[in-house]
Amino acid sequence: MKKIFLQISLLIILFFSLLGALNQVDWMRLFRVEKITKSTEKKLGDMFWNLYHSSKDEINNDSAHRIIDSLLMRICTSNKIERNTIKLHIVQSTEINAFALPDQHLVINTALIESCQNEMELCGVVAHEMAHMQLDHVMKKLIKEIGLSVLISITTGNAGAEKINEVIKLLTSSAYDRKLEKQADITAVDYLENSTINPAEFANFLARLGQKETLGSQYLSWINTHPDSKERAKYILAHSNKIAVKAKPVLAADSFSQLKKLLQ
Repeated sequence: MKKIFLQISLLIILFFSLLGALNQVDWMRLFRVEKITKSTEKKLGDMFWNLYHSSKDEINNDSAHRIIDSLLMRICTSNKIERNTIKLHIVQSTEINAFALPDQHLVINTALIESCQNEMELCGVVAHEMAHMQLDHVMKKLIKEIGLSVLISITTGNAGAEKINEVIKLLTSSAYDRKLEKQADITAVDYLENSTINPAEFANFLARLGQKETLGSQYLSWINTHPDSKERAKYILAHSNKIAVKAKPVLAADSFSQLKKLLQ
């Protein structure tokens, strides 16, 4: 009996030792998955944006782009993020929404800009989406919910239009899991504070739109795909209170109202 017990104990020790050793292996590097996904990401980003763009009206007003670009530059410069890696798109839409596509395509709907009371609220949403991109949440979500093999098949033309449309819908209208959303929120707070932008404005935006969640409006796409707005506003404020921020204006006094007029 003792011999059997000893053998079982040794097997258990061996199992966990092997498991620990396997966990130390960088499987992503070993099978070159990271390289594959980076190559695939660029193709997916261009493909998804072109397909999405084909049914939408993109705003190409240079003045509007310069104003939003100044917000992006403030956040990027303060957080050592390369601005030229982010592909900004402003889309005419009645849906209050912003989202990230693979390869750092940042899409902002005009209705979301209109719903913001000032540029700092918009900076909060932009910082949140930038966090998703910088933390590689976009590809993690796609690989988890779609699968790498399917994504590669899309880039090689071996996937049908139905599957491609399914992926675009996933990116534009469904939420990340709670853990990734909170990580993006907290990272966004850090981005904002590093940029001397008050994160409380982002929390105010969430709280205000959160009050409209009960309406079930189809136009509140961004807030509907980012649930528990009141809870999010609370932990954003709790995290931001840890660091005193002396907020500085991002735009001239009338620039944000000018932006809204340009998008009408």
